[in-house]
Amino acid sequence: MERKFNDQELYRRKKLQNLVDKNNDPFLIDKFDRTHNSATFKEEFDKFEKEQLHDNTTEIKIAGRVLALRQSFGVIKDFNGKVQFYINKKNENAWDVFTNYLDIGDIVGIKGTPMKTNTGEVTVKVGEITILSKSLKVLPEKFHGLVNEEERARQRYVDLIINDNSLSTFVIRSQLANVWRNYLCNEQQFLEVDTPVLQSIYGGASAKPFITHHNALNADLYLRIAPELPLKKLIVGGFEKVFEFSRNFRNEGVDTTHNPEFTGFELYWAFVSLKEIMDLTEKMFKISAKFLNKDVYKFRGYDIDLSKPFIRKSMIEIIKEACGVDFEKINTDEEALEIAKQHHIDLLPHQKIRGHIIVAFFEKYGEETCIQPTFVHTYPVESSPLTKKNAKDSRYVDRFELFIGTKEFANAYSELNDPIEQLQRFEEQVAESEKSKGNDSYEGWSSEIDMDFINAMEYGLPPTGGLGIGFDRFCMLMCEKDSIRDVLLFPQMKHEK
Repeated sequence: MERKFNDQELYRRKKLQNLVDKNNDPFLIDKFDRTHNSATFKEEFDKFEKEQLHDNTTEIKIAGRVLALRQSFGVIKDFNGKVQFYINKKNENAWDVFTNYLDIGDIVGIKGTPMKTNTGEVTVKVGEITILSKSLKVLPEKFHGLVNEEERARQRYVDLIINDNSLSTFVIRSQLANVWRNYLCNEQQFLEVDTPVLQSIYGGASAKPFITHHNALNADLYLRIAPELPLKKLIVGGFEKVFEFSRNFRNEGVDTTHNPEFTGFELYWAFVSLKEIMDLTEKMFKISAKFLNKDVYKFRGYDIDLSKPFIRKSMIEIIKEACGVDFEKINTDEEALEIAKQHHIDLLPHQKIRGHIIVAFFEKYGEETCIQPTFVHTYPVESSPLTKKNAKDSRYVDRFELFIGTKEFANAYSELNDPIEQLQRFEEQVAESEKSKGNDSYEGWSSEIDMDFINAMEYGLPPTGGLGIGFDRFCMLMCEKDSIRDVLLFPQMKHEK
């Protein structure tokens, strides 16, 4: 394939060829032993005055990407930060590299000694500089390049180079996952496990799957939409506290809070009720805020305070407060349909029953009121096919969702453990799925029943609390990002024309 290069790219390639001709091909160098990174260098020598470093002969070996060049100075960046270097013109070899071969974007190794400039900036005085990798592309200007969100997502590698905030976001993301791991494994004695990504029957959520084909088995397989059913099989098998950070895949739309490939977090805890799961969820959010040493977070235009107790209200209570409709007084499908018509609630064919109408009212009126962290609990049974019925009112299930800034962050159940009822609910799902075929707006459950899961349940699933959290959306909150693309290293994008 013939490629066209601009003048600056051609000039850099010429410099590279000149290095090769002088037997200094940077791409043949396989390592550079460092004594310091930018952080440890500053930590060790910033405490000294300029005069104290004047005759300091400590050998510094440091490496990084060149971000700036001016007169006799340059700046390199490594993972830990930035550091300035200085080259004296009398150092002929280093000066030759500096003036004839070095470009912004190159990765270099520097050997030298510590010094301070007249402005008090701790600096490496270069004795020897080696180009370790030649940048054949020109980096965008810091304040004018890659300002477009889509461009930054497409070229994340460039975004990370020039945008310190972006790099910091993904460091925080990794740290937050470890905060949860440390808390759950070390303080709560949970075990982290892995479950299959390829599944013969998809389930555990309501979503459209990606389908692939396994040649050796001559069988269609699905990329998992959720790890719920395999994780509950582990509870049947005797595990009592398990969790998984899972890569999930849903063949659906892309927007500021959804990506077809995403990281989910699911947790199951045997012998506890939904209250313990709710308490644990709140604790996980609060320890994350404590780790970041911050209480209030900007999210989608709201100031979210994670220091206060999370609000806990039933779905019906929130609907009544939001629009005045009291579903405690609406007991039949006919009454619910009539009130839905009065409020212009759009319903799919399978939704014309009281339970689905309650959820539709909440989605229209209730969600927008859930700004500060709010546990919405007590859901209609029709909306939750994997959830245990409420012992006091069988029209509802023991389930909660955590809403923050009007968006759902967590979904939790007191898991249904009656295999007879579970099979019946699966059969009802299949019927609903068949009824709604051809409706593009319907995102149904699998039309195939996972009989192996039913078989596992028939051996006995103990009372269990389950929790699912969209980890990407959680990172959006904690990193104060309004688009999921900003917390995914490589989000799914439309092909460029």
